[in-house]
Amino acid sequence: MRTRKFFSGVLTCLVLALATAAAQGGETPEVQPAAIGQTPPRLSYTQGQVSFWRPGAQEWAQAQVNTPLAPGDELYAASPGTLEMQAGGRAFVRAWAGTQIGLDNQEPDFVQFRVTTGHASFDLRTLEAGRTVEVDTPNAAITIEHAGYYRVDVAGERTSVITRRSGEATVSPASGAAVTVAPSEEVVIEGTASPQVSSYAAPPLDDWDKWNYARTDQLLDAVSARYVSPGTYGVDDLDLYGTWRVVPTYGPVWVPTAVPTGWVPYSTGSWILDPFYGWTWVDSAPWGWAPFHYGRWVFVDGFWAWAPGPVAPRPVYAPALVAFYGGPDVQVSVGLGGPVVGWVALCWGEPLVPWWGPASFHRPWWGGWHGPRVVNNVVISSTSVVNVQNITVYRNAGVRNGVVVVNENHFGHGPITSSRITRVDARHLEPIHTAPRLAAAPASFEPTARRGTRPPDEALRRPVVATRPPHHWEGSASGGERRGGPAGVPIASPNLVSRPPQHEGAPALPRAPFGWSTVERPTGDRVQPSSPPRPEAERRSGRGPTGSPSTSHQGPAEPGQAPQVARPTPAAPQVPTSPKTEVTKRPAPVLTTPPPVTGQAPAEQHRSPQVARPTPASPQAPAHRVEAARQPSRPLPGEPANHLSPNRAEAGKASHEGRAPGPRAPQGGPEKQPGGRGGG
Repeated sequence: MRTRKFFSGVLTCLVLALATAAAQGGETPEVQPAAIGQTPPRLSYTQGQVSFWRPGAQEWAQAQVNTPLAPGDELYAASPGTLEMQAGGRAFVRAWAGTQIGLDNQEPDFVQFRVTTGHASFDLRTLEAGRTVEVDTPNAAITIEHAGYYRVDVAGERTSVITRRSGEATVSPASGAAVTVAPSEEVVIEGTASPQVSSYAAPPLDDWDKWNYARTDQLLDAVSARYVSPGTYGVDDLDLYGTWRVVPTYGPVWVPTAVPTGWVPYSTGSWILDPFYGWTWVDSAPWGWAPFHYGRWVFVDGFWAWAPGPVAPRPVYAPALVAFYGGPDVQVSVGLGGPVVGWVALCWGEPLVPWWGPASFHRPWWGGWHGPRVVNNVVISSTSVVNVQNITVYRNAGVRNGVVVVNENHFGHGPITSSRITRVDARHLEPIHTAPRLAAAPASFEPTARRGTRPPDEALRRPVVATRPPHHWEGSASGGERRGGPAGVPIASPNLVSRPPQHEGAPALPRAPFGWSTVERPTGDRVQPSSPPRPEAERRSGRGPTGSPSTSHQGPAEPGQAPQVARPTPAAPQVPTSPKTEVTKRPAPVLTTPPPVTGQAPAEQHRSPQVARPTPASPQAPAHRVEAARQPSRPLPGEPANHLSPNRAEAGKASHEGRAPGPRAPQGGPEKQPGGRGGG
């Protein structure tokens, strides 16, 4: 008996030793997403002249939508120009014409922007507890810890901060005490050495503010949010450029409807170097964020479809979801050969082998994937130990032209569309289980090969006030660090100030003194909400809900009734396409020594006459760059996913036949399925 137990113990130890050896270069216990990295802000919208610069690039390049942003990146909106960054699931940063804005820091609980000139808005519909947004300007550092709408205007030696929607911020000037900005208030900081701080009532919304409000409303009202993890970026783009279907194997999948014949995933874009993630894919399609950083691509009934997989509690970002191939001795075709680099989109449940981050490097990883795990076309359990060297089969490699191949000297040197090699037998390529180890060039930091508009050098040289120094990359994935500004222009070190205590029990910050002005904002200038629409039956009878003639103020419907209310169609958001560079100033009043403030003075209703605010041009609807939708020659896979409830009637449509109205096509774009919460 003792002998049997002895051999049993030896056998157990041997099995454990073999399992440990097999795990080398394979999978360790599930790596936490925080060890992999966090979702970077993305450039989500551009119109007009918008430029981009990343440390390591030689010159400013034309900005490309869907570029993941990293600390050290600079953006410039010339005139005319508008840009938008998404910094959270419900957080957007936008800049108007003549605005220089940079990303200086990004940490799990802190993100830091720098605005040296121009007009920027921070539309933060939600802000997680403990998360701070800082905006550094030449006059003061602005700390935001509450959801709201914030407007920052920097002109000359003056900075103004406007808070709306219950927003509240802290302004820390270069010298002097920090002050708080109350909701619906404007604080003006003039000068840098001895700044003068004054407060005024927030001015009425201008066209730029109204466009910001409308655009955020549109982005957050996306039908595609039904199928993806909460907080996924770029969901609204999926509504505009594709359709959702339900297929038996994969559930809801999204099929792009405006791609050319022969298109495959990861074939229209470029590889750029990110200082943390290394090689990162930037797709040139306007919808090219979510399908290339989350989920998997599948080939169903002759169509490429993006499968987000089962909904996860939160999305986990990846710079690309591909497997790389290599083969230095492969003869691609007659007269072509030498080293090549290839990649293929990961299919349903296949693992990613991260090429960044020491905690996950060279280990199979299913971060953010809540579906089945598939290795070499076999479903495995979550506890299986997988050696990356044993992963040899990627399903999408068997699809015609599914593997994208370029010469090694073309990888990371701008868009790969013109340099792609199509005459290649993917069976001669082998997975390399890491990213290509290629030397970086200035073009490796530019998402496009087109030159961008260079901002004025004085805008780059202006020092700002900050509570933390900008992040410097040392020993980063790109092998470099931030040594200077764009094209040799040195970036001045910030004037560091202490951040006021924000913890519970800390003394309340003082309010800025009321500024003196003869311009008063009327209290009745706010737009009042209109009366709600009446039920269809009341409109036909011309009587109110109680049988009396209808009036302009209608009460609620009788209990138990479910009137078919026509849903109003919101107007498309308006964007200023050619904002004037000149600004309109009110005649400056003759200033005298302001009277001492003793409580709530009437000046609280005054608006600052000193801050030059832009005069917007006639706004136009944002031009979504929608490719012409191709009508498929055969039915799409699966069944439609977006059905309206049969009990809902659209405006002007009767539902007496018991059917929901058919799909409607938005102006100038592909077919868009109407939203709803009906079963799919």
